[in-house]
Amino acid sequence: MAGAPIGGAEAFFERATIALHHAGDVVLPIIRRDAGRAARLRAAGLQPVELAFGGALDFLTKPRVRRALQDFKPDIVMAWMQRAARFTPQGPWVLVGRFGGYYDVKYFRHCDHLVANTHDLVEAITAAPWPPARVHYLPNFVEDFAASAPAELPAASSAPRLLAMGRLHPNKGFDVLLRAVALLPRGHLYLAGAGPEEAALRALATELGITERVSFLGWRRDIGALLAASDIFICSSRHEPLGNIVLEAWSATKPVIAAAAQGPSELISSGKDGVLVPREDAAALAAAIVEVMKNPDHASALAAAGRAHFTANFAEAPVMERWRRLLADLKPAGRA
Repeated sequence: MAGAPIGGAEAFFERATIALHHAGDVVLPIIRRDAGRAARLRAAGLQPVELAFGGALDFLTKPRVRRALQDFKPDIVMAWMQRAARFTPQGPWVLVGRFGGYYDVKYFRHCDHLVANTHDLVEAITAAPWPPARVHYLPNFVEDFAASAPAELPAASSAPRLLAMGRLHPNKGFDVLLRAVALLPRGHLYLAGAGPEEAALRALATELGITERVSFLGWRRDIGALLAASDIFICSSRHEPLGNIVLEAWSATKPVIAAAAQGPSELISSGKDGVLVPREDAAALAAAIVEVMKNPDHASALAAAGRAHFTANFAEAPVMERWRRLLADLKPAGRA
């Protein structure tokens, strides 16, 4: 896995790798150098190999990956996203490319199988084209935050407490969310994340006159505590292939309002376990927030249905059962 120090796909790599190890599988994580990630994997009992996974002039990583794999003698190798696929060689193993977004299939042509974490991604890969028998749906799981104690948050200027999380990037649509907050009669937004859009978002909050109703929390790892302290979770993304944050909010039994990007649209049955609104529509987002705020029974029903959906389909046990079953099916013939 050659991803960034922070991010949903990278965090799930850690969770899935550790879960497979705890289930009794022998796993070798090969990662881009990152002290924090390596430390977390070692704390779980794994021994990661750290390599550069650099740019076009990195001629060393691929032979080093090959050497590590030849020494380890795996049955299955999974290239976690596009950059990892570029550096992962073929060999006497089954090579699986893992999609967490709408990547170009050409970077995975040397793979034997592909897996994706949404049905829409599976359809996109098949249409690329890719043989349907060699592409598989494998969902993510997220940590269960049902028992998290609430975080101490800056005092809210007005209730209820609205929470949004993610990298401060245009894809996340936080500018639309700020414009929605400006339309609300009440409510305080807690925005957890860091990224290149922070200065622009702070300036927009000032322009809209809502600085007293918005708290920028920076990058946080205490996701469960933030969810426990909130009343409504909002996903305003313009582009969201899956939406781990929706699953995390469901696990914490929080009502979810989301822009109808690809992932949330697949996850949420609007009006049943969450509310979907059109992307780029601050007025529609504000109206949905008001509707949930003024109807506590509806909010509780949304949250309970989301929790049930999480428990059945996106908790660690059911997801890892699917993962281990598929990996066993893909194991080379003749190997126990």
